Amino acid sequence: MRIISGQYKSRLLPAVPKGFDARPTTDFAKENLFNILENMFDFSTVNVLDLFAGTGGISYEFASRGSKHVDTVEIKPLHFSYIKKTSEALGFQQIHVIRNDSFRFLKFCSETYDIIFADPPYTSNQIALIPRLVIENKLLNEDGCMIVEHSATDNFSEIEGFTQHRQYGSVNFSFFRK
Repeated sequence: MRIISGQYKSRLLPAVPKGFDARPTTDFAKENLFNILENMFDFSTVNVLDLFAGTGGISYEFASRGSKHVDTVEIKPLHFSYIKKTSEALGFQQIHVIRNDSFRFLKFCSETYDIIFADPPYTSNQIALIPRLVIENKLLNEDGCMIVEHSATDNFSEIEGFTQHRQYGSVNFSFFRK
């Protein structure tokens, strides 16, 4: 794994520890996602929420591009520890790692964000709940954007706020606006 762009462009990330159970977003998909987001936002002004963070790869990309604040939510202890150590090693003071269940976090969060990224396990039967919780709990700022990474079998086009779907290899992103 590596950071695609920004201050830490091409920086390789530490190897994940044994027993790590995550599916990092591919470099190809990350590059395309951030090409879209760079045309929508000035990263130096955005507050970001990264749900189901896994390795933290998306959080590192936002931080490397100068995002103001990144809340990173991960429940698995091994993953949480890896993200925290890697963030500290890279000097990303804007990354705040939160050990919590992402669904629970969405229900009780009182912050608002410019960008919310969610990469839940593809096998979860609650993926469609994510955009609904974000919209119901008013977690997106006025011009904010939420992106849900999912498998090709999921279709979010009927959910309130859906704006577009993009596919990069086996990675699918659905975009939502307030």
